[in-house]
Amino acid sequence: MKESIFTSAEELNRAFSARIAGLLQAALEDKGSASLLVSGGRTPLPLFQSLSETDLDWANVTISLADERWVANDDAASNEKLVRENLLQGKAASANFIPLKTAHADAADAVSALTDAFSAVAQPFDVVILGMGEDGHTASLFPCSEQVEEGLETDATFLAVQPTTAPHQRMSFSFNALKTSKALFLHLTGDKKKAVLDDALAGDDLLAMPIRAFLQQTDIELFWAP
Repeated sequence: MKESIFTSAEELNRAFSARIAGLLQAALEDKGSASLLVSGGRTPLPLFQSLSETDLDWANVTISLADERWVANDDAASNEKLVRENLLQGKAASANFIPLKTAHADAADAVSALTDAFSAVAQPFDVVILGMGEDGHTASLFPCSEQVEEGLETDATFLAVQPTTAPHQRMSFSFNALKTSKALFLHLTGDKKKAVLDDALAGDDLLAMPIRAFLQQTDIELFWAP
């Protein structure tokens, strides 16, 4: 695992925003389009705000989420809401956003529609930013869920997940859909998350801590600050 360690979250966000912008710009110059998958939570909000003011051909950038809670897009728990309010603003307002939440009552019924929605997006994705929970989950690949093994092994792009230790049904990209991304990042802040990461690095059981699949089988790069 490559590591980019910073002394403050502010320093991290400046450097990370510039790094992401450079990768998206390179993709735009190479093929005329770029793709970015992000994760929810509080940690990336300042990063989103910094990115939103970056000069890019945002109209040719497709943005989506690594996972989503199966709630309305105006719900406080919605990752889409966070992205719309913090990233799809300013200069980035013209980006093409593909939501993971559909009108289906059950996330499992939306898998086919989402697979079709992403068929027009060039893959592998150019930039994917993952987070990690204190239980070692990433995206919505939860160790507590019955779907964790499927999420790590399926060749399908999406799967519906029902965690037992967190609220809401989820939609998640699978490990295999994410692992081939051209640039894969793990964005963490705080000593508590660093301790979880150290625990993940010290063991091999992927089902117990799904983040281990990315740590062991991809070229993921850590961006961390206290």
